[in-house]
Amino acid sequence: MKLENIVSTGKKATRDGFGAGLLEAGKQNDQVVALCADLIGSLKMDDFIKAFPERFIQVGIAEANMMGLAAGLATAGKIPYTGTFANFSTGRVYDQIRQSIAYSGKNVKICASHAGLTLGEDGATHQILEDVGMMRMLPEMTVVVPCDYNQTKAATIAIANYEGPVYLRFGRPSWPNFTAEDQNFEIGKAQLLASGTDVSIFAYGHMVWNAVEAARSLAEQGISCEVVNIHTIKPLDVEFIIKSVSKTGCAVVAEEHQKNGGLGDAIAQVLATNQPAPLEIVAVNDSFGESGKPEQLLEKYGLSPSDIVNATLKVLNRKN
Repeated sequence: MKLENIVSTGKKATRDGFGAGLLEAGKQNDQVVALCADLIGSLKMDDFIKAFPERFIQVGIAEANMMGLAAGLATAGKIPYTGTFANFSTGRVYDQIRQSIAYSGKNVKICASHAGLTLGEDGATHQILEDVGMMRMLPEMTVVVPCDYNQTKAATIAIANYEGPVYLRFGRPSWPNFTAEDQNFEIGKAQLLASGTDVSIFAYGHMVWNAVEAARSLAEQGISCEVVNIHTIKPLDVEFIIKSVSKTGCAVVAEEHQKNGGLGDAIAQVLATNQPAPLEIVAVNDSFGESGKPEQLLEKYGLSPSDIVNATLKVLNRKN
């Protein structure tokens, strides 16, 4: 795999990939049902509703009730997909998820849009940056964060065939679409985007593209980066992470999340236990967000490609 082979075919929102994937999952499996908390347009669920009106429930602005309904539907053999913003999919309903879904391993797919800083103008109250940490700490919960439209569509289809509760996180803005349209999405397996020898860069979601851009800049300086898409934060592909860092000797993690509790913490634990190596984490540093354009917010809060470049130079200096 080479950096020059990673090419964007245009920009599409990952939430659009969810909408397309939900429709396809519904076509493939008549047990798939959808619930939404008054955000059909934002979650791109319109096509599913048109195709399967009898398999859709509009719960209104009642997210806790939606999780309870989903748990009940799962008990009856259905495969419920819940849809609302990431903040409302986790923070507002954490008790219901813990007690009614995770504790008993219900086959509920918690689908969360508008996550992270790239939500943009809606500001700090909606830009949840703690959700990955909250959900990965729950026993029985699988956490998936695809990187572009194509991968979000593939992931949305794949989770229908995956038994157990899943948290699927995606976003609002148009973003480079660069993974294969016909990809086979495998939950729990890291995706190697570019092989390298000097440093391993691990990322998920929107930050994967920023990691690719950073790796291109670093290549111009003669630095060989291994770029890895960790689209499944839990279960984590520990074997791949150890193999990569044992080759490169150091790592950078880039995530649209708080430094505390996210992928950086998970990989730090893996390295401390199995493969001690220098690690730098590019993430939001114990701060809430604010209203602004997605790219401006990523720049301000230290999540731009240049921030990944700087973190890489720092970790290489530590390694050397």
